[in-house]
Amino acid sequence: MTYQKINMIQLKKHWSLHAVAIIIVAAWYYMFFLMTMNMAPVTQWSYLDIIVLFSMWSIMMAGMMLPSALPIFHLIEKINDQRKARNAPYAASFYFIIGYLLAWLGYSLAITLLQWWFHHLALLTPMMNSAQLEFTCLILLISGVYQWLPIKQRCLNYCRSPLGFLTSSWQEGIAGAIKMGFCHGQYCLGCCWLLMTLLLIFGVMSLPWIIALTLIVAIEKLFAHGLIFSKILGALLVFLACYMWFMN
Repeated sequence: MTYQKINMIQLKKHWSLHAVAIIIVAAWYYMFFLMTMNMAPVTQWSYLDIIVLFSMWSIMMAGMMLPSALPIFHLIEKINDQRKARNAPYAASFYFIIGYLLAWLGYSLAITLLQWWFHHLALLTPMMNSAQLEFTCLILLISGVYQWLPIKQRCLNYCRSPLGFLTSSWQEGIAGAIKMGFCHGQYCLGCCWLLMTLLLIFGVMSLPWIIALTLIVAIEKLFAHGLIFSKILGALLVFLACYMWFMN
């Protein structure tokens, strides 16, 4: 078998992972080069503004969350390879990825509507960052405390142990794969949804903070001491909220 044929077989074999990689690259290209061009300061909201904002959040969430989910996508590919080898039924990992993305699309819609409401209450500036100290401190405080709550740690444990999640939650068929992906996406939501709201105070289109939060999520999920890191981060967020409140 020639080298080119081997490469083509490998490409077909793991095309879902290649598709995820393309989505990640495209999302980060958008955030680096197109995001600020497509979202100007908004004073009076229209339906088009909300649609554009939803699209922006969806692309951001794909770029920020998919990298830390690659281990479970790769694990499902390996399980499918084993099933193919023994001619057992399987559902392509593409369906699991679809379910995962659906969970974050739901979050993107929710935070879009939340941002619109906060803007209506004058809690956000037209540049999409916090307009009030009280709002900033409240978000920091809630986000910091949440880092220590059992629900956060439980969700983080599932995200840090993809094999454990698949062992306890495995479902057969296409519908089962989508449900598993959606369920895993919900656990990721449980880990990160309040961390993502920090963009509402630092700036929704702030690329440095987008990069920082992406790295924070990756450290929590993928590094050996991610659980400890999450609690240290929570303490720092609470400290920052108190410091800003009492120093102003």
